Amino acid sequence: MSKPVVKVAVTGAAGQIGYSLLFRLASGEVFGKDTQVQLQLLELPAAMKAAEGTAMEIDDCGFPSLAGITISDTAEQAFDGINWALFVGSKPRGPGMERNDLIRDNGPIFVSQGKALSRAAKDVRIVTVGNPCNTNALIAQHNCRDVSPTRFTAMTMLDENRAKAQLAKKAGCNVGDINLAIWGNHSSTMFPDFENGSINGKKITDTIKDRAWLEGDFMKTVQLRGAAIIAARGKSSAASAASACIDHIWRLMHPTPAGKYFSCAVASDGNSYGVPAGLIFSFPTRSLGNGNYEVVKDLPLSDYSKKKIEETTKELLTEREVVKDLLIK
Repeated sequence: MSKPVVKVAVTGAAGQIGYSLLFRLASGEVFGKDTQVQLQLLELPAAMKAAEGTAMEIDDCGFPSLAGITISDTAEQAFDGINWALFVGSKPRGPGMERNDLIRDNGPIFVSQGKALSRAAKDVRIVTVGNPCNTNALIAQHNCRDVSPTRFTAMTMLDENRAKAQLAKKAGCNVGDINLAIWGNHSSTMFPDFENGSINGKKITDTIKDRAWLEGDFMKTVQLRGAAIIAARGKSSAASAASACIDHIWRLMHPTPAGKYFSCAVASDGNSYGVPAGLIFSFPTRSLGNGNYEVVKDLPLSDYSKKKIEETTKELLTEREVVKDLLIK
């Protein structure tokens, strides 16, 4: 009996994150050993040679779960018939660039990719990794009206993983003992919810009683971790971002255990925690399996948490205003 095939498009495939991501996708780690993975790589014409070299290396790994690799510099071809689109490629922020400059520079990329996705794929789920990922996902979604907005997600799993690592060090526990989610934007305004989170089933604030650390050093470390990594290694985080993308897909593919949730930026329905409809906003999320999800309802929010969520909501509304001319009504 032939094995099922899942077709996965990866943009910016020759970049640092792509290089760290592709081998794990091909290995069977995400979709299982009984599923064949067809990789469809998208790169700029100038980076096609590098993508070819990466494809050669993947071939040389001899993964039994790899169905094949195609490489293209046109989105329509790369997205043809795909089941997952991983929007990894985006223009990085340069010296002296403001965040709004980055948003405007990346906007047209996601307009064209959203349109190409609409023409090339129907049964597809999208994970946006390239920053600013929430607003990039919003742009692509607005330009891809043939695909349901619920199929578009942006990755805040990296923020969750960073937060759990810091909490585990502080509490002297394993990262796997922690349940926590990120609210809002993948930016310095995002909010790691230590008030509703837990460690071994107990509230985080009952295990870590140093509230000043939670509101201060912990929050600052998680929110500014990306900048700290650039300062330390001279390059942005790649392996950890790729690993978070794997975690994001895996969690969407498998039902979330009872009492648990994870971080996923999705299109707000307008009825969840006061977040305006349509914003791609990170919520505590539960997977129903096979890519379907639901936002966790009725979590209690203190005045402190509400303020943090309002701050990140305001930033996302500002970003939406910057790209409003790119959003198809």
